[in-house]
Amino acid sequence: MTTMNPGIDAAGVEKQLIAFLAERTGAEPTPEQDLFDAGLVSSMFAMQLVVHLEDEYDIEIVGPELSMDNFRSVRAMSALVLRLRDSEGEGDGEI
Repeated sequence: MTTMNPGIDAAGVEKQLIAFLAERTGAEPTPEQDLFDAGLVSSMFAMQLVVHLEDEYDIEIVGPELSMDNFRSVRAMSALVLRLRDSEGEGDGEI
């Protein structure tokens, strides 16, 4: 697992995700590009993205957060990461 800077921002998450996707797919998506429509992400690869995001950013993606809309674009995934990191930080260990 990679330990990320707690002050990570949207631009940093987007840059890392674009690099990850480019490495895995051979194409460099734009932040707003619909990854499913472009054929860069299948439902199977979306599950690999879930694991990657959980490991890379020390978050847990469960329940309604597993919506395809959260994985449709780099920008959507970045927003998901930041939202989950913020909400997990506010819980102070609560489950």
